[in-house]
Amino acid sequence: MRRAWLTRNLVVLTLVSLTQDAASELLYPLLPLFITGVLAAPPVVLGVVEGAAEAAAGVSKYVAGRWSDTRSRRPFVTTGYGLAALGKVLVAASYAWPMVLVGRVVDRLGKGVRAAPRDALIASSVRREDYGRAFGFHRMGDSFGAVIGPLVALAGLALLDGDIRSVMWWAVVPAVLSTLLTLFVREKKRVTHDDDGVPIPRVVVPRSPLPPEFWRVATVLVGIAVVNFPDALLLLRVSELGFSTTEVVLAYVVYNLVYTLGSYPAGAWSDRLPRPAVYGVGMLAFAAAYAGLALVGHSGWVFVLMAVYGLFPAFTDGVGKAWVSTLVPDEHRGRAQGVFQSLSNGAVFVAGLWAGLTWTLGPGGGVVPLLVSGVLGLLAALALVIGRHRVTGP
Repeated sequence: MRRAWLTRNLVVLTLVSLTQDAASELLYPLLPLFITGVLAAPPVVLGVVEGAAEAAAGVSKYVAGRWSDTRSRRPFVTTGYGLAALGKVLVAASYAWPMVLVGRVVDRLGKGVRAAPRDALIASSVRREDYGRAFGFHRMGDSFGAVIGPLVALAGLALLDGDIRSVMWWAVVPAVLSTLLTLFVREKKRVTHDDDGVPIPRVVVPRSPLPPEFWRVATVLVGIAVVNFPDALLLLRVSELGFSTTEVVLAYVVYNLVYTLGSYPAGAWSDRLPRPAVYGVGMLAFAAAYAGLALVGHSGWVFVLMAVYGLFPAFTDGVGKAWVSTLVPDEHRGRAQGVFQSLSNGAVFVAGLWAGLTWTLGPGGGVVPLLVSGVLGLLAALALVIGRHRVTGP
């Protein structure tokens, strides 16, 4: 018998995310090597490209999340995945880094357009007490695509004699497939109620402030994101330590495999345990991985640290979305997810800029930004675990 929380929309949207992430993560671990190697751009360009892409995603998440509360959500999802496919075409066709910037911005605009409406659809398809496991299951499928993608990239590099550009074109196929799969999503007609509690079709959602507990939680989680710079810089660090292209991609596979295996258990635990404490465990993994990558040399410890780093998104991505979803009613859920995710992306943009500049201009390359983020991540973890009762929310 199928579990009650494993709804049709959850399964379909998980498959959509799996195929799209297979496309994204086929391309993503090759991006640092493509920008700094094939296109011969400095590391600061990588930080600017990824930071701008995340900022674009942040703006579109806010707009799409707000609009999707008053409109059908599925068209936003389909459009978003379509834009992501177009962005991958532009990146693969690039012969200068500004074109990569355009492609990544289009790709991440698509992510922004789809993310909040998709997460609102997931939340509306399951019971409130199952939010953690539902978002954990979705993140598990999404990150499994991130295991498949890099492995396909490795196979492509082997078959095509290390031709990075040609392998990047392969990402277009699963990206298009994910767009087609969105057509199988079903959206229930949403209703609101009049003053007497009688259901009426919802055409316009009345504006009301998001609750104070939402803002307290969002402020804490967005503040943490300022130290979480784009993963492309971590892969650049692995490359700088002397690892080959194949080894860099394998390190990324290890990270995503742990992310995949940890996402559902972490989400399920967050339905029973205090979410600040579960999130804090993820921040401890973040701190250990960042500090370790700053201090370690060319050794097998790099793969261990990338595995530890996989626990960070496993214990934070789905948990954070479930946490935010419990703080608002359904009619404002798209807006709430949009606000939270857009602010988070803005924080990552700031992180990409300061880390990229420090990486390029400061002593020791990536050592300083990694150590700074590791120490601040540890402080954030302790604050969440010790002071969890001060962070309002289930």
